[in-house]
Amino acid sequence: MNTNTSLITKKSKEIFAAAQKLMPGGVSSPVRAFKSVNGEPVVFDRVKGAYAWDVDGNQYIDYVGTWGPAICGHAHPEVINALNKALENGTSFGAPSLLENILAEMVIEAVPSIEMVRFVNSGTEACMSVLRLMRAFTGREKIIKFEGCYHGHADMFLVKAGSGVATLGLPDSPGVPKSTTASTLTAPYNDLEAVKNLFKEHPDDIAGIILEPVVGNSGFIKPDPGFLEGLRELTTVNNALLTFDEVMTGFRIAYGGAQQKLGVTPDLTTLGKVIGGGLPVGAYGGRADIMSMIAPAGPVYQAGTLSGNPLAMTAGIKTLEILQRPATYEKLEEITKQLNEELLKIAKNKGHAVCGSYSGAMFGLFFTEGPVHNYSDAKRSDLNKFSRFHRGMLEKGVYLAPSQFEAGFMSLAHTFKDIEQTLAAANDVLSNL
Repeated sequence: MNTNTSLITKKSKEIFAAAQKLMPGGVSSPVRAFKSVNGEPVVFDRVKGAYAWDVDGNQYIDYVGTWGPAICGHAHPEVINALNKALENGTSFGAPSLLENILAEMVIEAVPSIEMVRFVNSGTEACMSVLRLMRAFTGREKIIKFEGCYHGHADMFLVKAGSGVATLGLPDSPGVPKSTTASTLTAPYNDLEAVKNLFKEHPDDIAGIILEPVVGNSGFIKPDPGFLEGLRELTTVNNALLTFDEVMTGFRIAYGGAQQKLGVTPDLTTLGKVIGGGLPVGAYGGRADIMSMIAPAGPVYQAGTLSGNPLAMTAGIKTLEILQRPATYEKLEEITKQLNEELLKIAKNKGHAVCGSYSGAMFGLFFTEGPVHNYSDAKRSDLNKFSRFHRGMLEKGVYLAPSQFEAGFMSLAHTFKDIEQTLAAANDVLSNL
């Protein structure tokens, strides 16, 4: 781990400078550019276990975990071995494979709401597809989403979106037609009364609700007691559908996702990240009567050349096998709790206004007194202080998400020694903010 007060980033700077002439902003996804922390990214060279190394040779304890998928740790040897064997059979089939059946059975067995599943290639694709399905099944057009909840970059979701949009300070995205978002209604997360009012204002027009059951794209925010239960009741009474976007929380908050841990079963669920074991993947699933509307079983069209890719299926199967082992989630929760609680304690002892929480293998910290119930609360955070905290931790060899509005991720590869080193680094950094 780095103990220097500053990083050697010569190669990273050279590569990023060249990248900016080749790709918009020099990146393939906006948050990677470090703009929200007023810096420039370090360029990764390799990852293994709980660690990442950049092109200048700096080593980091990694709490981003490729934004969630690396729950077993980077480049887990069993996953790599399975992929090596799968590679011999080809990288893409464009045809049915037994691997799809195996992963589908594992997902259906694990996630309470899912009776049938369709594999796609990204969380964005899963959310876009499930929205079309919700509208087709109900015969209604309007959808309710929550401010600061991010469901990918499809046009209809870029209304008061969180994550990358929040990170860059963009209101909504140029290029999105008003007609596309006219049927997207928004409410503050954790505000059940606002949702009730939307149903009153638009009776018989709302196809359903989509939300992150535990928010990870406005920073990490838990649902208030009764909130998810209230949404379940409201959608049922109004003959609308409830969709949980568990792209981030699926197989991370618990093996069966947030819905299993919190005891609220939606009609539909979107998944991604963990179920691909680090390869591009997405999925959506739910009640069989709803999913049977998807082509070719039904009239709702959705397709994809690389959907059900054998490499992604292989990595997903092996990852889920590892996660089924005894005491996996107990370990994840224990180390996540230690990091989150001790980090908050250190920050408060150093005189900083902070709040935060954790669940399963996700955590978050806000530089605000709090509490944070929604995106509006999260925006009161001291973003400048977070930027300085982020840079200080980076210089001490701790890689955190480069945005106040992103959750942190723990893995099975992290050790208590990693946590101790992280807390020691935080103690130094928070002493000098």
